[in-house]
Amino acid sequence: MSEPLRDKVVLVTGGAKRVGAAIARRLHAAGACIALHYRSAEAEAARLEAELNALRAGSARRFPGDLLAAGAPEALVQAVAARLGRLDALVNNASIFYPTPVGRIEARHWDELMGSNVRVPLFLAQAAAPHLMANQGAIVNIVDIHAERPLKRYPLYSAAKAALAGLTRALAIELAPRVRVNGVSPGAILWPDDGQFETPERERVLRTTPLGRIGGAEEIAQAVEYLCAAQYVTGQILAVDGGRTVYI
Repeated sequence: MSEPLRDKVVLVTGGAKRVGAAIARRLHAAGACIALHYRSAEAEAARLEAELNALRAGSARRFPGDLLAAGAPEALVQAVAARLGRLDALVNNASIFYPTPVGRIEARHWDELMGSNVRVPLFLAQAAAPHLMANQGAIVNIVDIHAERPLKRYPLYSAAKAALAGLTRALAIELAPRVRVNGVSPGAILWPDDGQFETPERERVLRTTPLGRIGGAEEIAQAVEYLCAAQYVTGQILAVDGGRTVYI
């Protein structure tokens, strides 16, 4: 059987924890070398780097950085290419998520939510494009089902993910035919660590999910692996949501 990700270098942003870590592990198991970006999760990133390198020596390296800082996306791509010698795929997973009820929205909320979910993926893609073109590479953006169906009390986040969905399709045109650009649109995949969703809201989400459960991070990772390798798929956004977008 072919192994399309064998020895490919994949940059996963926000890769130290939760969904990002699941993506990193899945792509690594498929043979990829992982450039593991993180912002503040130093301990988690170090443990994951050691775990992956124990399985295959020299196959993972961590890269810290606040991607909202000026020039940070370009610097990250440059560092990955310089240290690992190439770049074959970019997974834009890093994201900021919190509520912004109308009447309480501040300029910093715009900067953080639009910055992390739209501006950073754009400038990472732009910086990575020459490397990806040289290797017939791929970009996978982690979008959200609320890009199309806004989440109450999260207007900025919903708008940012809607912009990322549009950007995904636009980049698929701009970077064709040498780079494929797709997105994965998660539904309820792990509950937030900070308790943003209380029990009644969690119960409501489960009632409106035909498969009757929240998804696991591994299920997002499986979709990312497919899109990294699928050679005749571009400009698509794959919902991984237990059927929720059919119901709501």
